[in-house]
Amino acid sequence: MSKAIRVAYGETLAKLGHENDKIVVLDADLSGATQTKFFKKEFPDRFYNIGIAEENLMGVAAGLAYQGFIPFASTFAVFGTGRAFEIVRNQIAYVNLNVKLALTHSGISVGEDGGSHQSIEDIALMRSLPNMTIVVPCDAIETEKAVRAATNFAGPVYLRLARPAVDDVTSDNTEFKIGKANVLKDGNDACIIACGLMVGKALDAAKKLSESGIDTAVINMHTIKPLDKETILKYNSKCKVIVTAEEHTIIGGLGSAVAETIAGTNGSKFAMVGIEDKFGHSGNPDKLFEEYGLTTDNIIKKVKENL
Repeated sequence: MSKAIRVAYGETLAKLGHENDKIVVLDADLSGATQTKFFKKEFPDRFYNIGIAEENLMGVAAGLAYQGFIPFASTFAVFGTGRAFEIVRNQIAYVNLNVKLALTHSGISVGEDGGSHQSIEDIALMRSLPNMTIVVPCDAIETEKAVRAATNFAGPVYLRLARPAVDDVTSDNTEFKIGKANVLKDGNDACIIACGLMVGKALDAAKKLSESGIDTAVINMHTIKPLDKETILKYNSKCKVIVTAEEHTIIGGLGSAVAETIAGTNGSKFAMVGIEDKFGHSGNPDKLFEEYGLTTDNIIKKVKENL
């Protein structure tokens, strides 16, 4: 099944509104794009359109959290993490408030909106903040689980939500726990650690590598912070190479987090697939993924180069 991750977010939020009357939703005049329109239709008295004022969006969300509500603040990822960074830092993370930053249109898969709207640095920004939890779901099924988990999690959470429709790579039976990675495929020669839209490409790469005799594990690292270091170190010990794959700059994202974990150990060789210190630009998302090397073939290449 294929569904946009942002749509799964909006649909789940509307379901949760019936289950928990403490949930309130805020948006920056983008409810059609972020899909908070589903919640707005069901609960107009618990929905707040703050307008194109992202700093105020986060400040109002902080105030609602102080009053015991569970606010979900939504806008594009580049604005929610970048333009509003100081407010997120000082009014949400610094005081450890129970605000959920559910930010859509992350990464270069925004496509034709162009480099100004493509958040390539958002994980790095949010990783730098104490108290911030970061979750990057890989498909619609996992998105519903992530939104539900974030609702029940005490403290600020950044949900990084992609724009495009994507095929499901997890199932209803796949366990989801914040801070615990999912091993989607075991292996002993190589290990691909991926998040978000790159998980499907990692699975494709592992299948092709296995066909050529390279036994390859795939880990869905849906939680970037807190990172599942135990699982990383386990595969660092048993595999010859680890390759990370992310739709984000290689500076400060998933790859950096894994590198920090295995630094100083005598384990695997290590390589990263991600955006190589460049801004995005306007274009078809699939073509952009090709141009920036976010592909199955590039993952395979990195594995083979390091074996």
